[in-house]
Amino acid sequence: MFTPYVAIDLGTVNVLVHDQGRGVVLQEPSVVAIQEHENKTTIVEVGRAAKEMYGRTPEAIEVIRPLRDGVIADYFVTQGMLEYFIGKVAGRLRLRKPVVMISVPYGVTSVERRAVKEAALAAGARDPVHLIPEPLAAAIGAGLPIGTPTGNMIVDMGGGSTEAAVVSMNGIVCAESVRVGGVHLDEAIINYIRKKYNLVIGEPTAEAIKIKIGSAIDLDDQLDMQVQGRDQVAGLPKTITISSSEVVEAISEPLAAIVNVVRAVLAKTPPELSSDIIDRGMALAGGTALLREVDTLLTQETGVPAYVADNPIACTALGAGKALRELPILQRSVEL
Repeated sequence: MFTPYVAIDLGTVNVLVHDQGRGVVLQEPSVVAIQEHENKTTIVEVGRAAKEMYGRTPEAIEVIRPLRDGVIADYFVTQGMLEYFIGKVAGRLRLRKPVVMISVPYGVTSVERRAVKEAALAAGARDPVHLIPEPLAAAIGAGLPIGTPTGNMIVDMGGGSTEAAVVSMNGIVCAESVRVGGVHLDEAIINYIRKKYNLVIGEPTAEAIKIKIGSAIDLDDQLDMQVQGRDQVAGLPKTITISSSEVVEAISEPLAAIVNVVRAVLAKTPPELSSDIIDRGMALAGGTALLREVDTLLTQETGVPAYVADNPIACTALGAGKALRELPILQRSVEL
């Protein structure tokens, strides 16, 4: 009764926390500001406040993403971040430790799994910490009937990785993942603008370009945006105008890698489930699913209808929360 049940979608770009009684209660950037002093690391800010400091801090403070490509890159900082988020949701002065489920990318190594569990335990979670594969959690959160003997396809397009999976009978039949996601689209935009315009821009600017005018295929009505940055030659501030068709060109390579992953899963899918997928289509979840026309691109490239799930960013957190409620049913797929 007094035990909090918390599900966490631990993403490269965002952390979402689902509380059993209240739904998704927290969505913050997985960004941490740290300060090194005499070989001691101190966490200065976490989440939104840390993201606002990105590229604007003195040398003593560094703003980092402790997760890279969906897995832990900095153990100590990830633990501090989890402690902050769990404390924010479950309360600092709690009678009982919360039962925690965390989503992890499909195909992570046992070492990466152990790192997630240990970081959660050190952050105040109850033993054991449950782990659920991200594609399965996203499929549950997208409302797919995963408990039936029919084929359901989910493409979870996150910040650090993209995972495509076919789910049936509460388990993953076949899946593939590639470490390409929203962050890599931002990097592609940064490189394109640097090569074409000799203009240096930061990650927050690239992300703003992707959100405001980004598209997976050329749009009928072009969108334009003014971009400010530093001229590489003169070293002075400069403003240029960039169009949506240029963004399409810039991000075509990482999008091709995402299409290849979807194709690879379709090639491995048993024929009986393939016919279900053609009838039902594939659901797109994750923040990158919000990119304009990405569903159209996948439909054109694979011949399978694609559609964006309701609330794609929260799908994995919602699914992990539901899975925590139905642990006995999902015991084969969830690590206890």
